[in-house]
Amino acid sequence: MAEAPNGSEPSRTIEVERKYDVDTDTPLPQWEGIPGVDAVTPGELRVLDARYLDTADVALSRSGVALRRRTGGPDAGWHIKGPRDGDGRLEIGWPLGDDLEVPDAVAETLARWTTEPLTPLARIENDRTAYLLMGQGGVVAEFVDDRVRATDLRQGTERRWREWEFELGPAAPADPAERERLFAAAERTIFAAGGRHAASGSKLARALGF
Repeated sequence: MAEAPNGSEPSRTIEVERKYDVDTDTPLPQWEGIPGVDAVTPGELRVLDARYLDTADVALSRSGVALRRRTGGPDAGWHIKGPRDGDGRLEIGWPLGDDLEVPDAVAETLARWTTEPLTPLARIENDRTAYLLMGQGGVVAEFVDDRVRATDLRQGTERRWREWEFELGPAAPADPAERERLFAAAERTIFAAGGRHAASGSKLARALGF
């Protein structure tokens, strides 16, 4: 195992997001009237390339956990995404470093779920355009338009699709009822544009045909 780059401490983020399936040519939502949102930034293109690892018996996936090494975008690095709790999911992140082997710090964190050898599971390439929904206190939410190319590395199967994600930002309401009102307003806008509830819970699950 490789050492954690520069001995850095991992980042910890609770992702609170919802995902939506969308057709290839569906126009983007129009965000007028979303509570607390005053402006939307121009789209920022992020070219992402993630390699997912798991044990031979997919112990991580069975536990609702994902391990990936992703390049591109502002959070490039090693990530462990923990089991989902409602709309929330803990993501722990470490810098990329120069080594393709799983860093020791990552392996130590994974040990609560498995200590078995890890092998490639899937590759997910994603051309993402990200938009920040801004309010008086900062970023209320991030909306991303993803065009995904995924390969199941164990079966050799490739899948392509487009999806949207709406993730709460640092300036999102703290009150659960206010958050639900924000999600409800966003979903009305997303559904009006042609989006629909995602049929799969994650990109990795969809890459593997689930």
